[in-house]
Amino acid sequence: MITGVRPARRIGFYAGTFDPVTTGHLDVIERAARLVDRLVIGVAENPAKNPLMPLAERVECVEHELPAIAERTGGELKVTPFNSLLVEAVRAHDATLIFRGLRVLTDFDYEIQMSGVNRRLDATIETVFLMASERTQFISSRLVKEIAGYGGAVSEFVTPYTQERLLARLKARAAG
Repeated sequence: MITGVRPARRIGFYAGTFDPVTTGHLDVIERAARLVDRLVIGVAENPAKNPLMPLAERVECVEHELPAIAERTGGELKVTPFNSLLVEAVRAHDATLIFRGLRVLTDFDYEIQMSGVNRRLDATIETVFLMASERTQFISSRLVKEIAGYGGAVSEFVTPYTQERLLARLKARAAG
């Protein structure tokens, strides 16, 4: 190593709709945070997915969980909403790594396509795939919303804070 030269900071970007943020998402955030100096969690507006929770509330739910993760990892974590191409959001935060969580084979089919497109859009950005841990590989936001919508227990899939927000949104939707 050359003395006097500061090593480059590794900045990663983990994006999702997080509607709601699940323990699976939080697991990927924690594991990714251990691999970089700074991890930006991008909460996609993504109106095409017709999210249950508004963007600001999804950002808030993710932000609520970060202090404990930062304490465990020693990582620098930041949450930001975005409504752009992923590579544009990654560039805006000077990140060079995109983290993606993989649960099942169908995730890989989609993610490998996205990785290829992102690589074509910006060859300086690498995609890093993290396999879901065994305890979270079956969790998806869609299933969590479905279970909660039918009155099922979701406490092992989301944190208490997010569960409270999710149930309030479902109750408001049913009443409205």
